[in-house]
Amino acid sequence: MGLLDMIGPVMVGPSSSHTAGACRLALLARHLLGEKPKRVEFGLHGSFAKTGKGHGTHLALAAGVLGLTPDDERLKESLSLAEREGVEVVFKEVELGDVHPNTVRMVLEGEKERLAVTGSSLGGGLVRVFDVDGFEVRITGSAPTLVIKNVDTPGVVARVARILADDEVNIAYLTVSRKKRGGEAMMSIEVDRPLSEVPLRYLEHLSYILWVRQIPPVMG
Repeated sequence: MGLLDMIGPVMVGPSSSHTAGACRLALLARHLLGEKPKRVEFGLHGSFAKTGKGHGTHLALAAGVLGLTPDDERLKESLSLAEREGVEVVFKEVELGDVHPNTVRMVLEGEKERLAVTGSSLGGGLVRVFDVDGFEVRITGSAPTLVIKNVDTPGVVARVARILADDEVNIAYLTVSRKKRGGEAMMSIEVDRPLSEVPLRYLEHLSYILWVRQIPPVMG
């Protein structure tokens, strides 16, 4: 256990789960979208819905989708900053079922993409994104992570793993999810270091790859 495990993350505050965690979830969602959002709808569940305003959750979520980190002093002005940057931010209360009480469903719309991202703030600033557009994923923000949407065809996972191995990138954790056989699928791959630029671009141009996001760590 380290010092930060006892005193919590460096942040504007007031809450590691409702503020720092919320900001990190929204920052991960922005990275997943791959572009600046034009509109974001936050569906707040459980404790996020009931006590979020008092803990700065709304400000933290808006800050994250603008690319701010939990220790950025501009977090307190994030809603005004979003308005100035032309980013529409909407909040509503939702019931997401049997999930962690600090959970949010984020629907982000950009110029090219629309993405629904659901994740939970687990306490102490720790987070986990577990759903992207209905696909099961595991994104904790603690290490570089590749998220790949692809056509569900035999051998895709092995081919992606080979590209990583050729770049000497070690896989720490891998999840694979599909909605139906032969349809679309998604994999999230936590790695020891980011994939280099050339193999990343090669991966993006494979015929069975729909899109690739390389997500940097957010647990600073």
